[in-house]
Amino acid sequence: MDQRQRVAGWQPEPAVVEGEGRTPRKRRAILAAATEAFLQHGYLGASMDEVAAKAGVSKQTVYKQFENKERLFAEIVLGTSDQLLDGLTQAYVDALDRSSDARGALRDLAHYFLDSLTNPSVLQLRRLVIAEADRFPEVCGAWFTSGFERSLEALGQALTTLTERGLLRELADPTLAAYQFAGLVMYKPMNRAMFAGTEARPPADEFEKLADQATEVFLAAYGLDSPAR
Repeated sequence: MDQRQRVAGWQPEPAVVEGEGRTPRKRRAILAAATEAFLQHGYLGASMDEVAAKAGVSKQTVYKQFENKERLFAEIVLGTSDQLLDGLTQAYVDALDRSSDARGALRDLAHYFLDSLTNPSVLQLRRLVIAEADRFPEVCGAWFTSGFERSLEALGQALTTLTERGLLRELADPTLAAYQFAGLVMYKPMNRAMFAGTEARPPADEFEKLADQATEVFLAAYGLDSPAR
């Protein structure tokens, strides 16, 4: 699948699961409703009454499933971390595993980063986690370490496959190279969105420029034509 046409690895709406029982359906409805409430109002502004109403269940059912508001928040944060990791890891496989063109593969991956990580729902989720990091340091810290940090370790491993196929120079620290590539791509648009709001997402022509320039700078350091260090 063309990386430029892929959607983000996480969406707040629950997928329909054929044959799913009543209790799992209720649980998934509660998670979807709570995600919407937390994204709209923040942790303090969201109420369990609102979650129950959105999910179409009683408040007693919400507490039976998740014990308390803190547990519900943790379930959402850690669950979305897993979904983001899965989406990003699959993108690395799709872009890099069988490519014979490092420039084209990296440019496609840059577009996936830009399209996915500036998706409004992902930006709202990131902003929520950052806002609650001091209140729930273990949960929010785990969202980063088990999600994006692990995904960049996976990207480092994927980049080594380009080295093994003679498409990149030897990477002394593959994970650091992955961080550098992601930073080249995402630093400007992500910081703009964090400070200026979700609607500050760059237009498509700026995405093109960011993807192209990030790829060229990365290849200047790690491409086969880059000077030996």
